[in-house]
Amino acid sequence: MLELNKSGTDRSEPGRLPAQDPGPDAAPDTRPAGDSPSSGPDAAADRVPLRPYLIAGAILCALYFLYAYFQYARFGSPSWDLGIFEQEVRAYAGFDAPVVDIKGPGYLILGDHFSPIVALLAPLYWIWPSAESLLFAQAALFALGAVIVGRTTQQILGGRSGLCVTVAYGLSWGIQEAVKADFHEIAFAVPLLALVCRALLLKRYTAALLWSLPLVLVKEDLGATVAVVGFLLFVYGRRLQGALLAVFGVAAFAVTLVVLIPAASSAGRYDYWTKIDKNGEQDVSMLDSVLGVLDSSVKIEMLVFLIGITAFMALRSPLTLLILPTLGWRLLSQDSNHWGMVWHYSAILMPVLFLALADGVRRSRGSHRPWLASYAKVAVPVAAAIAVAMTQHLPLRDLLRPDTYRTDDARSQAARAALDAIPAGSRVETDITLMAHLTSDRTVYWVGGAPGTAPDIVAINLDFGWSRPIQDPVAYAEQLHPEARYRLKHRGGSFVVMERTTPEPAKIPGVRGD
Repeated sequence: MLELNKSGTDRSEPGRLPAQDPGPDAAPDTRPAGDSPSSGPDAAADRVPLRPYLIAGAILCALYFLYAYFQYARFGSPSWDLGIFEQEVRAYAGFDAPVVDIKGPGYLILGDHFSPIVALLAPLYWIWPSAESLLFAQAALFALGAVIVGRTTQQILGGRSGLCVTVAYGLSWGIQEAVKADFHEIAFAVPLLALVCRALLLKRYTAALLWSLPLVLVKEDLGATVAVVGFLLFVYGRRLQGALLAVFGVAAFAVTLVVLIPAASSAGRYDYWTKIDKNGEQDVSMLDSVLGVLDSSVKIEMLVFLIGITAFMALRSPLTLLILPTLGWRLLSQDSNHWGMVWHYSAILMPVLFLALADGVRRSRGSHRPWLASYAKVAVPVAAAIAVAMTQHLPLRDLLRPDTYRTDDARSQAARAALDAIPAGSRVETDITLMAHLTSDRTVYWVGGAPGTAPDIVAINLDFGWSRPIQDPVAYAEQLHPEARYRLKHRGGSFVVMERTTPEPAKIPGVRGD
């Protein structure tokens, strides 16, 4: 069960959640109250060297980017998301509205997910206008989270615990699966949540409040997480700050979902409500959704591994409450993609859980339960061992395989030849395989998602996994766009490029005239 008791004892005062005491062996703290102590244990903690963690972070950043880069170079993107985010960042870099044609011609992406923080990548994109720049940015943000989590752990626990937790966090399945899933906006939330948890553990409550505010610009659901930060501040004694932050989080959550996203959406609503109240075409009541939160072995496995990677010590820390909003919507969702251990959804939980591990160990060291105090001494290396052992079944294991670094195989060569057949500046309709390689200098549509546009090029991978095999690619292109005629321009391997032979339409959906 979640341990809310005071460190060094298994008894707690009614109505309080103090939980910040360093333990019975720590020297008494006689300094004046404040957010930034300059003496006592915290001052000693501030002297923890930064360099080892920067080195560890640089190594992790290199591993993450190496994996993501070679997956991209081998045309192995698992979804359309990388192309979507590059179109968004490209628009910001050009000081344009964030229109993402992959989601539909002229589609304003803020009407899908509210993530304006992605605009911060525009300066990097000016220097490096490619999807690879987004993959590097995500690798750096994840590695920054490792630096914060590891150094904070050493400040709290001392010894070599910080580097052990850096390894455990850096190799955690939530981070590795997010790296495999290409870029997502939640990369910004990872270091921000690490900073929030760090500030809470070091009693820097004003810093915790300030670091939590930008979370509402990362994704629409994180307002609820901000509200939980406010709750923790309230029970830690910062009543006014906590109450105001909780109100802000709830208000941001509600306004974003009810006002901002519908205002930007062409449909005038938040489309993802259907993930909770519909299972396919079947309506699902909220009561049924609530009763079904643990109705799948996939959900239960995910929950066990979430806490298990911390050797279950995260259950001893109130910080674990911060994962509840994200877990809540995922377990309520009818979309099975949200339930398991794949994709990027668990990445934002990793910094919270590993700093909760550090807090849980600190609380347990002085426990009156001998078995718990003894277990606390080995929990950190156990967590590191779990992470290392699990990696043999996770994406980064591929970095040990020579085939990972081969980009000259027949499929990749055929894909690059198809890219060369597509002129820069053209409007292209394509599938996931080529998508993120085209978005830097072409207008890209999702195949079948741009009716009436008569794109200049239709490029498809016949091995993409169509519901029915495509026997005649030209006929398929003309079926998608009966307003135009196409001819075969290039064919190599499984890749086919077709170009329009009829004039461009006078009016193209989603494209404004000059």
